[in-house]
Amino acid sequence: AAILDKVIEKEIETVAVMSHPLFETDTELNKGMQPIDKSVFSMSQREAEIHQANLQHLCRLCGGSFKNDPYKRSHPVHGPVDDETQALLRKKEKKATSWPDLLARVFKIDVKGDIDTIHPTKFCHQCWIVVQNKLNNSPCEMFFPRKSPVEWHPHSSSCDVCGASLCGVKRKKQVLNPQLSKKLRMVSGRANKIRQIRNPKQVNQKSLMKMIASCKKIHLSTKILAVDYPADFVKSISCQICEHILADPVETTCKHLFCRACILKCLKIVGSYCPACRYPCFPTDLVSPVKSFLNILNSLPVVCPVKDCQEEVCLGKYCHHLSRHKEVEDKEGYVYINKGGRPRQ
Repeated sequence: AAILDKVIEKEIETVAVMSHPLFETDTELNKGMQPIDKSVFSMSQREAEIHQANLQHLCRLCGGSFKNDPYKRSHPVHGPVDDETQALLRKKEKKATSWPDLLARVFKIDVKGDIDTIHPTKFCHQCWIVVQNKLNNSPCEMFFPRKSPVEWHPHSSSCDVCGASLCGVKRKKQVLNPQLSKKLRMVSGRANKIRQIRNPKQVNQKSLMKMIASCKKIHLSTKILAVDYPADFVKSISCQICEHILADPVETTCKHLFCRACILKCLKIVGSYCPACRYPCFPTDLVSPVKSFLNILNSLPVVCPVKDCQEEVCLGKYCHHLSRHKEVEDKEGYVYINKGGRPRQ
């Protein structure tokens, strides 16, 4: 009974404290603070959703808006490449199958660690054209003049993404490099000259190119081929300048093949254009052909031109075969006769 009386007294005391005016004001303040915290949280969440929605209209690579494209074309940053790009990669014997790997190779931008609340998830069709031109070995400075990639930051009070979308301010355009614009003017000027009627003096251009290359003692003639191939096939494996078998072949933007030494000499002396079609060409545009073509070229059988040999060797192993002849000559120690009749070893 005594214990029950003590418990009842404690309950009465707690009820009296709860009914105190100071305690009532504190509870009222706490109740008023709860909706304020909820409103602040809802405002920040709404701003983050608006920021993420604005990111969906921007290109991940160049920062441009999809609204500038009348067709509203865009491509996902993550995932497999589209069918057209896949066919081009298979044609060029490239192994990249996903967009992150391909974008890292073309633009040097790693998109694998992107966050959806900070980085856009798509890129524009203009950057897609840059990828296509890069795979086709065509000049793409006119499409993507930006030197450095766009830096994306989390949402803040001075956010460029949300500020530009609310105020309607146009995004700043990158100023073209004067050297690149000069190169583009040269490209367009050369392309216009191609359409014009050729000068009759260009008939002797091939002989002039052969004189400039002067590689008769260095490169192999097509006459040493062991098989009588069709003329079109022989033309496809021979240099367009010296008409010898391709040695260290390179491919131009206009898809013509030359020996590296021959084309570099001609570009230095004659000018920056292709000797075959006069399309603008620069040393930086020269690339190596696809591996399957190089495998076919190296597997062609040729007849050794050394006397008393006449052995058929693959073109890829011809240098090794020729070095064996030189080793034999050094071992045997041939005796040569000079003009005075005195022999020397």
